[in-house]
Amino acid sequence: MSQHAIRNLTRNSNLVEYAEFANSFLSRGMGLMGRKHLPANTGLILYPNNNIHMFFMRFAIDVIFVDRQHQVVGLRENFKPWRPFAGAAKARYTLELPVGVIQQSQTQLGDQLAVVPAIF
Repeated sequence: MSQHAIRNLTRNSNLVEYAEFANSFLSRGMGLMGRKHLPANTGLILYPNNNIHMFFMRFAIDVIFVDRQHQVVGLRENFKPWRPFAGAAKARYTLELPVGVIQQSQTQLGDQLAVVPAIF
């Protein structure tokens, strides 16, 4: 599985250094389910994807929804386990990140992101 860094170009900040890429039906469907935690500086890129749920999750996450131009179109901080769906209709991919990443990176709606190395 390939690993990628995610950068916020607008805020000149790093979101995570090691994000896994989930682009198959099975890998997107499983997401982070079954894991006990999400280590610091890691994340998951779900592509293509514009919504998630927290059923069967063991821990909270920060979620960023990103469109085709790599602009942030949705944010969900500290999304707790066993919650219903969250999403953004215009999103092309979703980032699942450790709680606190959105606040620490100061990521906001409209920010320009980059996945390095580029994958789409």
